[in-house]
Amino acid sequence: MTDHSQPVGPVIRPRRLRQSVAMRRLVAETRLDPAELVLPVFVREGIDAPQAISAMPGVVQHTLESLVATAREAADAGVGGIMLFGVPVDKDAVGSGADDPDGILNVALRAVLDAVGSRIVVMADLCLDEFTDHGHCGVLSADGRVDNDATLDRYAAMGLAQARAGAHVLGLSGMMDGQVAHVRDALDAEGFTDTVILAYAAKYTSGLYGPFREAVQSSLEGDRATYQQDPANATEALRELELDIAEGADIVMVKPAMPHLDIVAAAAAVSTVPVAAYQISGEYSMIEAASANGWIDRERALMESLLNIRRAGAQIILTYYALEAARLLRA
Repeated sequence: MTDHSQPVGPVIRPRRLRQSVAMRRLVAETRLDPAELVLPVFVREGIDAPQAISAMPGVVQHTLESLVATAREAADAGVGGIMLFGVPVDKDAVGSGADDPDGILNVALRAVLDAVGSRIVVMADLCLDEFTDHGHCGVLSADGRVDNDATLDRYAAMGLAQARAGAHVLGLSGMMDGQVAHVRDALDAEGFTDTVILAYAAKYTSGLYGPFREAVQSSLEGDRATYQQDPANATEALRELELDIAEGADIVMVKPAMPHLDIVAAAAAVSTVPVAAYQISGEYSMIEAASANGWIDRERALMESLLNIRRAGAQIILTYYALEAARLLRA
């Protein structure tokens, strides 16, 4: 006999929506688009051919010519933006090359803007660490500490130089208190009211920056823990984000991305401006090293990593995989 004492209901099978590539694509909750990706690039003064970065296979220090060619490739692939970092020959205590109109970063900005400025968002890193002989993100006081307020004046000068070079977006990455308001005031006073500020609102001190320091030939000894965020803290990150928005930030960013996806999600939940996340050099290098050893599927891993950052809530992703990912998405 059949037992009819228990009601018979429908059989719930979530796997029905996973049974084919086409079905999974149809019901996907999160999607990546090349327009959401930004390609960070390094341009080095005084070289006549691109130089490989040993810790970042496939990434190079560009000449002006190879930089422009890469910018054109990125625009053609539909990548949303390109972020420029300058690597100068000469450095000094105050980072004089940062606001020199003939400095490598400002020359490179003009070259990229001339080539593709109407087809891609051109961004400039606004920080002194690449330009100082001590490698810190600001001016040092007599006792060797970073002088927050003196650094703000250098940031304003650097921001004006980048705006005059035509940069669409200035990436304030130094983590000085009040940096957004100071640069915004300087820009507005000179008539650059349309120049966008991307604030590194939650930039954590991290052990994953090593490959980047090779890429920019950093002179840093020690760390930046006195001004970058403590990885132990989350509430502090949201407080910084709110301050940056109040000071006039148009976009806010979390860096590094993958170790701090909880912060990306929390920022996306409260931010009134777009949220970006930076998949940094160490994240890239880990994927490359593991795939080189045959431990992971490289393409699956890189695309999964970007999808996870997008799923956490980042509307914009800075990644060294931007050009490759854009091509894979369009394949």
